[in-house]
Amino acid sequence: MHGEFFIPITLFLVTGIVLVTWIYFRSKEKQMMIEKGMNYEQMVEFLKTKRNPYTWLKFGIVVMISGIGIGIGSYFGENYDNLGGLAALFIISFIGLGFIVAFYVTKKYEVNQ
Repeated sequence: MHGEFFIPITLFLVTGIVLVTWIYFRSKEKQMMIEKGMNYEQMVEFLKTKRNPYTWLKFGIVVMISGIGIGIGSYFGENYDNLGGLAALFIISFIGLGFIVAFYVTKKYEVNQ
């Protein structure tokens, strides 16, 4: 009963820290561009070229393959009690596999452009 009180507090603190840090570094980046003498149009063009168009593709591949790993891992964890850490092995291995597949898929798309 003692620990569950701190879960929402921790959630809001971490979320707030992440947002404040993101805002701070974004403004710092814009400030550095202004110091280098870039005008508004140049800043917008620079920020557009900086974006990776395959970010959501990578994220989708990693989440999909991670879900498969979690499904297989939880199946083995529930049905075969004597396998021990095999469920965790499947989950972590499939997450790594998802990152590898995402890398090669986006590399293939970037070469074709």
